[in-house]
Amino acid sequence: MTPKGATLKGLPPSVMATVVMFLILIPAADSAIQINCSEPSQPSLLEALAPIFNLSAIRPVMNLTTRTNVNISFIMYGILGVDEKGQLLLTYLWQHFWWMNEFVRWDPTQCGSDKISLPRKKFWVPDIVINEFMDENTAPFVPYVYLYSDGRVHDASPIRVVSSCNLDIYTFPFDIQNCTMTFNSYIHLAKDIMIVLDRDAENITKLSKSWMTTMGEWELLDITSHHSDGDIEGNYIDELVFHVIVRRRATLYVVNLLIPSCFLITVDLFSFMLPPQTVDRSSFKMTLILGYTVFLLIMNDLLPITGNTIPLINVFFSLCLALMVTSLLETVLITNLLCGSADFSPVPRWVRVFVLEILGRLVCLPQKTKEKSTFCMKPYAEATQQKADGPPEEKGTALEDKALQELRSLGRDLQAIRLQVQQQEGSQSSQEWIQRCPLKLKPSKVLFIFISVLMHAPCSSIMQNCSRPDTPSLLEALQPVFKLNEIRPTMNMSTPTNVSIGFVLFGILGLDEKAQVLKTYIWQDMRWRNEFVEWDPEQCGSSAITIPRKLLWVPDMVINEFMEKNSAPFVPYSYLYSNGFVLDSHPIRVISSCRLDIYTFPFDVQNCSLSFNSYLHRKAALQMDISTSVEDILNQSKKVMTTMGEWELIGLTVQRITLPAGDDELYQEIRFFVTVRRRATLYVVNLLIPSCFLITVDLFSFLLPPQTVDRSMFKMTLILGYTVFLLIMNDLLPTTGNTIPLINVFLGLCLALMVSSLMETIIVTNLLCGSAHYSPVPRWLRVLVLQILGRLVRLPPKPRDLEDTVIQNPATQEMKVFSVVAADSEAPKQKGQLNNDKALQELRSLGMDLQAIRLQVQQQQGGSQSSQEWIQVGSIIDRLLFGLYILFISVSFVTMIIIWVKS
Repeated sequence: MTPKGATLKGLPPSVMATVVMFLILIPAADSAIQINCSEPSQPSLLEALAPIFNLSAIRPVMNLTTRTNVNISFIMYGILGVDEKGQLLLTYLWQHFWWMNEFVRWDPTQCGSDKISLPRKKFWVPDIVINEFMDENTAPFVPYVYLYSDGRVHDASPIRVVSSCNLDIYTFPFDIQNCTMTFNSYIHLAKDIMIVLDRDAENITKLSKSWMTTMGEWELLDITSHHSDGDIEGNYIDELVFHVIVRRRATLYVVNLLIPSCFLITVDLFSFMLPPQTVDRSSFKMTLILGYTVFLLIMNDLLPITGNTIPLINVFFSLCLALMVTSLLETVLITNLLCGSADFSPVPRWVRVFVLEILGRLVCLPQKTKEKSTFCMKPYAEATQQKADGPPEEKGTALEDKALQELRSLGRDLQAIRLQVQQQEGSQSSQEWIQRCPLKLKPSKVLFIFISVLMHAPCSSIMQNCSRPDTPSLLEALQPVFKLNEIRPTMNMSTPTNVSIGFVLFGILGLDEKAQVLKTYIWQDMRWRNEFVEWDPEQCGSSAITIPRKLLWVPDMVINEFMEKNSAPFVPYSYLYSNGFVLDSHPIRVISSCRLDIYTFPFDVQNCSLSFNSYLHRKAALQMDISTSVEDILNQSKKVMTTMGEWELIGLTVQRITLPAGDDELYQEIRFFVTVRRRATLYVVNLLIPSCFLITVDLFSFLLPPQTVDRSMFKMTLILGYTVFLLIMNDLLPTTGNTIPLINVFLGLCLALMVSSLMETIIVTNLLCGSAHYSPVPRWLRVLVLQILGRLVRLPPKPRDLEDTVIQNPATQEMKVFSVVAADSEAPKQKGQLNNDKALQELRSLGMDLQAIRLQVQQQQGGSQSSQEWIQVGSIIDRLLFGLYILFISVSFVTMIIIWVKS
């Protein structure tokens, strides 16, 4: 303990003069200092105010139990924008602070003016901050404040606010956001500083609307305010909360997003009117899907990106794409039924009852009646019957006209050709399968309706003695301590300084996968004891005082992973208590390195570390501890966190580490592990689901018959659409050289499968169109593909025919025999007469032409045995790749679901 007069020794002359002035001029503990000017001029006033400038380190009250009321108002000059992914609101304010300085008062008549503008650094300024402020103020700096003759101080300055805001963009672009701006002292309690609203919120709103110059995307609707409540003693941080309500102007998004999208979906709706029998509707719809993905690519910058919630408009676009894909798949099925139903088994009874009778009546398409036609009889049956009955010449009259006989032979050829053409069109079973197709067209009504609805220290301390129980006396008593701010505050250098560390994670601003950097915003608290300080609260009038941090020794505590400077708002004050303890609190915008593992992106969980340690001091000089439990830190962080963006805080652990420092001393570190989880809904809706849609379209494209539909062009358009889709989603995919995310492998495999299916389609098309000119299938290929792989995919080899199919056809055989016999029997008798009958010759010539046409039709439908084997090879390869496709999609879906559930 030092004697009472010890604190006056060694004071600088300016401070000594200030103390003498206070002893003379202060008539009462709570009265202001009366400034006397030698003449009514500004230089004289400035000279009279010089002693006041030395008191800028302390709150301007005569008694520390007196509360300083800070009046606050502002004008919102501009709304600069909203960052949906970072959950940030960018605004520009003109803020005004008013408070009383009890150390100042002068006579305006004596000094010649009732106010004067002076540099801000010459006065104590309240540490009022906006709690949600997440970045550095880049607005122009205003160095002056106004000081009035009655002691009032007016501080006005612009501020560019980058504040956190929990955005709700579910109704984008018709969303209304309610963001908060909380004004409070960062370190002073309510018993020291009370915040008062200087102008009511209604006037603030009115003035802001009249002064606002930015008429961009956002419109200011209203500003409201409310004051926080606390205990009577004032042991809390006083807060004044403003709610800024803004609305997005939606016209741009309606014109550029919603209307074009509705146009495209309407085109897809009307495409149901295209007849699939004559128009390649599948290629039309695939081109439309490609156009829709290009449209989304162009409009990508207009869509909000956030991990908190999925906007309804994103759901609308995804549903539009899903409807387009669904209609394309339905078209593929219809095309398959129209072109391949002749080879199908008869329609099952339950399908006939449910679809043809029930659903058919529901969509006003009743089942067609079965027709019993005579042409369904096989042509050769007539010839057989005629052969059994005998030649026409023997059964009928002998005078039957020869021309009539040729006409009957010609009719039989025409019936055979008609039968082949009708068999190509489809049987009764084929007609029933085809009749199911129009039922798919009527749900377009549902599509139209859906579109319409969507919208502690072992040594003794130095005792400070105050001459009076007021703030200037305490400040004067602390002057010797301020001179010792360059050394660690211990009486014995062997005594370590114990520093307690704590923080609250206020916001997760983002994560840069490429730079391997985590961006967070924390409120850091440090406590330690200054052994040079101790005073009697009753003697000095207060148990605590706030003083500038630069007047005290502050531990060199750093975060090891910090990669940039702290751009958070600067807090200049620290609390100093009568027992020597110091409380230092300030915000930090942490940009820290983090080793990221994005293999399971977007279902990844990251574990990043924040290592607190002294940069220079070893454990013998500075020892660290945690001021509160990790569970309390985690719970408090979740409670106050305002950024609800892409990342979610799920865990917090701590580890105390002591390592050798290399100089035979120990190095101490407290390492916090922050565990965050990515919200994957955005990526599932915008990335995985559309990708699965497109890969499913490619899967169903195997149902398109390559004989009648240009499947290769369809698949090429699909690959083009998929590459455009990947270009759209490029900003969503992580970029890193550390590892390859599993989703990148999935997308790469999807593209590889699409290309493989395209090449397979080209091969199959070549086999179908050119196999007639190929040499016979090699034996090893026949064994491997037709016998082994064919049975694997349930396409066994067809039995080989020993003779040409045309010769095997009984109708043709009987027809040829009958024609020859008839011709031979009649030739000797009527040769001369027939030569003269020109009409009969023309009929015979026409009959031979029809037989040649019939033979060509049969050869085109059947082909040679070698051609049939090559076509079967192509069919087996086609079905094998189809099975691999189904296996890949099934494994991919199960893997993604398992990873999502485990995350």
